Amino acid sequence: MERNPRSNGKNLLAAAVIGATATVAGKRLVARLTRGRFGETEEYNTAKVTVSGPIRRDTGRPSPLSRAGGATADDVVEQIEAADEDEDVEALVVELNTPGGEVLPSDDIRRAAADFDGPTLAYATDTCASGGYWIASGCDELWARDASLVGSIGVVGSRPNAAGLADKLGISYEQFTAGEYKDAGVPLREIEEDEREYLQGIIDGYYEQFVETVSEGRDMDPEAIRETEARVYLGSDAAEIGLVDELGTEDDVEDRLEELIDTEPEIHEFTPKRGLAERLGIGAERVAFAAGSGVASVFTNEGGDVDVELR
Repeated sequence: MERNPRSNGKNLLAAAVIGATATVAGKRLVARLTRGRFGETEEYNTAKVTVSGPIRRDTGRPSPLSRAGGATADDVVEQIEAADEDEDVEALVVELNTPGGEVLPSDDIRRAAADFDGPTLAYATDTCASGGYWIASGCDELWARDASLVGSIGVVGSRPNAAGLADKLGISYEQFTAGEYKDAGVPLREIEEDEREYLQGIIDGYYEQFVETVSEGRDMDPEAIRETEARVYLGSDAAEIGLVDELGTEDDVEDRLEELIDTEPEIHEFTPKRGLAERLGIGAERVAFAAGSGVASVFTNEGGDVDVELR
């Protein structure tokens, strides 16, 4: 049977398109799995890292069905440092959608952003609260949307009190310690007044450090920060009192970047080095995560159960 030359030409064209598409898709997959080290064909001059969910230390990946995901500080710091070392990167965008989290991991990310050699813009999407705001204070500017939730500059300490339940169940508490406050905050007995003052002092210390960090990073009066009373504000209100520099969308942020680096920004997202199976697990975690979930603890007394949270 005689073949139609036109048909053959169309088939060759279709095969070429499919092959080219597969090649591009393959390069993109390799680029995503290697954090842009290999396979990426696009040019870029701006790095973007994302802090999403509760901020915590990297303590190993749990089952994706066991808990909601969060921003592991070690990963985010690694991404920022990689961007800083990349000769093609001139500016950094830190996208924030987090209700807060652990104190020291939040500060690790803030320090990495502050050490970045170039302009840094923090961009609040849905929520930039407590630990998220701590991070933002390390950037040159903070942008948000009108309806973003911003602020919550405060610290919470909590301890369960199961003394009454223990009495009902006939459970007594006995622990051998060295040091007067080693078991301060243990939930199986009533807390003593001096222990309460001791633990409150820790919370107050964290709060003063939070205020000082924001004051220096955002060039704000410490008293103005205290007057927020750890409230969360809509982006428009946060801008009015100086917690946010500018309001806008991602397009507005890109326009600002163009002013800062004097060229059109080409943004490349730096993501953690993870295998495909782990990435699929993270996808399941993101589905499970709901905005406004509780923040993680940072301080746990070995002899007790006292949690300190940036909230």
